[in-house]
Amino acid sequence: MASHLVIVGGGPAGMMAGLLFARAGVPTTVLEKHGDFLRDFRGDTVHPSTLELFRELGLRDALLRRPHDRVDQLRARIGGQTVRIADFRRLPVESRFIAMMPQWEFLDFLAAEAKRYPDFTLRMAAEATGLTHDAHKRVNGVRMADGQVIAADYVIAADGRRSVLRDAAALPRKDLGAPMDVFWFRLPKTAGTGNETMGVFEAGRLFVQIDRGEYGQCAYVFAKGQADAVRARGLPAFRAEIATLNREMASAAEALTHWDQVKLLSVALDRLTRWHRPGLLAIGDAAHAMSPVGGVGINLAIQDAVAAANIMAAQMAAGAMADGLAAVVQQRRMWPTWLIQRVQKIAHDRIIGALLRPDARLDGPPLAVRMLDRHAALRGVPARLLGLGVRREHIRSPDAGRRA
Repeated sequence: MASHLVIVGGGPAGMMAGLLFARAGVPTTVLEKHGDFLRDFRGDTVHPSTLELFRELGLRDALLRRPHDRVDQLRARIGGQTVRIADFRRLPVESRFIAMMPQWEFLDFLAAEAKRYPDFTLRMAAEATGLTHDAHKRVNGVRMADGQVIAADYVIAADGRRSVLRDAAALPRKDLGAPMDVFWFRLPKTAGTGNETMGVFEAGRLFVQIDRGEYGQCAYVFAKGQADAVRARGLPAFRAEIATLNREMASAAEALTHWDQVKLLSVALDRLTRWHRPGLLAIGDAAHAMSPVGGVGINLAIQDAVAAANIMAAQMAAGAMADGLAAVVQQRRMWPTWLIQRVQKIAHDRIIGALLRPDARLDGPPLAVRMLDRHAALRGVPARLLGLGVRREHIRSPDAGRRA
């Protein structure tokens, strides 16, 4: 008899793991604490590496029928000069673009596909608050907010960067630090508003706009811990700052009439040094909180889910204990996690942190960026790092063939 898997967290890592384990014939229950997926200002960059996984599953075309915008190049405005940074059209894969898809669409698609398998159950508005253990201190279930206990042969913690389960399991965490926080907000499309996803870098300031078709999702980046100081200057000053950073957004910024429209993201960069204990494995943001730099968090989380299914699903479908395999998952995923976080840490310390200092100066793009702009072949290098990452996973978990 197959082992019963409980996954806590219905984000990208949890839903992808739920789909793959159920596809392999593992009875799988995903617990999501919210009643729906409709929460804005979450990452929506579906990178080529993720699109290729869906192609391997035969689901890419169906996924891309959901609302999205395609980004095949990345540009930035640095010191008033627009430069080309990355060109995904040069990637050696079929999916040569980033799909900018609202995360609720992405998660709803995963849920719909997973529900085609009889071994999959999704429970919404189901908040996990802790773990249960057997006499040998092995995790054997999840304690819910309503007092209910859900028994499990194995638990995957995919409950995000503020993971309740990783704390309950006392998994050790290393904080790498981050120099900034972010205000996220929507701005409507108006006459003259650009239709491009790009970043604006100026001395002391950083602004990102993501084209979402009918509106722009925007990020205003500031030094960590300064949210109250930015708010204290008032909304008129904040709107003026947006207009200074991006003149095309000046009219649209007038739509910001209350601070409730502006959401704070406290940026974190950390990772567990051990992702597992008997009966439990942490993946995605629960195992490693990523910076927004590069928009890689979703895609790294999904790679974790694929690796976990590749390594553990067949054994669990056969009813065998999978405890010894959790360390294999961590070993496989730790190196790409370390490398991407190392790149993000360098970007934090040498670019973002330096820009946000009061005495910062920026006269134009640095030499390395100017070289990217001048030479098309060089733009394939950041495109490959961002779009495909390192140690890409492929779908190797079994298909039990019980899809409805």
